[in-house]
Amino acid sequence: MKLVDIQGAIVTIDAMGTQKAIAKQIVKQKADYVLALKGNQETLHDAVIDSIDHHAKNDFTDVEVRRHTTTETAHGRDTTRCDFHLSVPVDLADLELWKGLATVGVAISARVGEGKETVETRYYISSLPVGVKRFARAVRSPWGIENTCHWSLDMTFREDEWRIRDEHLRENFAWLNRFSLSLLKQHPGKDSVAMKRRGCGWNEDFLLEVLAGP
Repeated sequence: MKLVDIQGAIVTIDAMGTQKAIAKQIVKQKADYVLALKGNQETLHDAVIDSIDHHAKNDFTDVEVRRHTTTETAHGRDTTRCDFHLSVPVDLADLELWKGLATVGVAISARVGEGKETVETRYYISSLPVGVKRFARAVRSPWGIENTCHWSLDMTFREDEWRIRDEHLRENFAWLNRFSLSLLKQHPGKDSVAMKRRGCGWNEDFLLEVLAGP
């Protein structure tokens, strides 16, 4: 992270990256964070759940809170998303150990399809001020990265099939793939990323167009 200019950005990380040192580094680089909570941060995770459940019993009348609900229908499923974003409780366990911690949030997704309903509840800590729409965008943005970046790397560049053993060589190829994917997506042509990639191998003029712009 020290190698990346993140000033003014919102850094989202899954529960594996919810570490005090990472939160401190993000704030040091003048950025904000939204960090997921799971069992690896058991004390903090339980404290956030208890606090939100406590305030939910009286409909959050004793705390500053913002809520946002959206519904959509796609792929034969109805999805309702409810987000709650509230100021961090002053008595939250280990609060002083988390640099910049200002708010906590919960994202609830209820999906109905094929006669079945599933509900997923996720909890977060954040350095952002209370603002639920901004929080909701930050919570959902990693799924867009998963769908548009990781899926392309797996399906088009076949990264999952690599057998590169050397650590440095593997990192270099991963960087080149991401750089190439970025260039291909920026090209204004309507062909798929896979077709543009093939086109670069078939036509040197098209390759230069992708590298340098039309």
